[in-house]
Amino acid sequence: MANGPMDRRAFGERPDGPSGPLTGQNTEYTGRYVVLLDPSDQESGLNALRSNADIASVERVRGTDTTNITELLERPDISVLFEDLAAAVVEVRPDQRHALVTTAEAENSIIAAEPERMVYAMPITAPHQAPTEFFPAYRSDEEVVSFHTQAEMAITQGPAWEEKTWTWGLQAIKANLSHLTGKNVKIAVLDTGVDANHPDLTGRIAATASFVPNETVQDGNGHGTHCIGTAAGPANPKQGPRYGVAPDAQILAAKVLSNAGSGTDGQILAGMAWAISQGAKVISMSLGARVRPGELFPQVYEHLALRALKLGTVIVAAAGNESHRPGSIVPVARPANCPSILAVAALDRAISPSFFSNAAINGDGGEINIAAPGRDVRSAAPGGGYQNLSGTSMATPHAAGVIALLAEASPSASAVQLVGMLKGSAFPLVQPVGDVGNGLLQAP
Repeated sequence: MANGPMDRRAFGERPDGPSGPLTGQNTEYTGRYVVLLDPSDQESGLNALRSNADIASVERVRGTDTTNITELLERPDISVLFEDLAAAVVEVRPDQRHALVTTAEAENSIIAAEPERMVYAMPITAPHQAPTEFFPAYRSDEEVVSFHTQAEMAITQGPAWEEKTWTWGLQAIKANLSHLTGKNVKIAVLDTGVDANHPDLTGRIAATASFVPNETVQDGNGHGTHCIGTAAGPANPKQGPRYGVAPDAQILAAKVLSNAGSGTDGQILAGMAWAISQGAKVISMSLGARVRPGELFPQVYEHLALRALKLGTVIVAAAGNESHRPGSIVPVARPANCPSILAVAALDRAISPSFFSNAAINGDGGEINIAAPGRDVRSAAPGGGYQNLSGTSMATPHAAGVIALLAEASPSASAVQLVGMLKGSAFPLVQPVGDVGNGLLQAP
């Protein structure tokens, strides 16, 4: 057993339903398990699971395979092994779940086994509409109205930003003062896809892949296109101020969330494997699932993030939007709560934490690493237009874009060094580290 005889946190049986009440989105399980294997001995772990837990037949795929992964992940008679990641999405009968867990605990070639969960996009609101239009998976309009009056909302608008040429977010992170553009650096955005026909993105997209059943990479939600625009929108958009951090970066768009904004851990793993195989320097994931106070970070994502760093890829993820500041602050969501994934908090125009932004409540992981503009953020929208959205989802691609700028400036830097540069260059803020991490993101 990889984690020692007394450490059971990497192994767990899926409960029949959400274990304990959550205010807002409940924990949702698919019935499958995500199993992390020793990269040097994957077959031993699989053989143990076959013998002891009677898992479904295993199909092997690589990151470069995109044609049949979605179909395989949908089949109840197939387990899918992502060979590049040494991770498998395993189908197991309910009466064999306990056997799977005990086998994982006993087998040295199995590093972790965790129930597969649903994940969701993380937008908050379109500020040009009522500031209470929330993504339905998280909370209702009425809840927000009860916590935040119009007067409170007005305070968070902060000083006036002149946005004729640059969005307030790019000015706040000093991208408007940088000569860097992310040239020759690949940014992968794992999200709801992209509007490849948007005039600002035409010719900018290096590769696409969809891992959502019966859906092409075309973005029918808007969340993915918005995040891609923030990370790598053009220097001279067709209309309005510049909104993209790294305008010459190469875009890799992986659709891992449906047009409704939901997906599974297996789809995220497929997107990660594909992005790494495509040479992504940074993977931006404005997605996740809520965690409870005291809940530990997912071992599978943590180990995969460590492996990605060794391969030269940084992963950044949204901290989550479930807080109701100041009265209720919620822990950083998964997978952003992994120590080796950069967790990004959201700031208002006043450079203070947005009322919805989650914080470092849980120990042993779950920290905020950096804070970035996440309120009233303008970016591209499907159909060739633009929209303003809010959320830690909007803050995250700002950080991905800055990683691309740093990689351009220091092409020989390792992924770990890029993370250190990003943290070290942050502008210190007066707010608690648990809310803003190292401080305000800054472009080099």
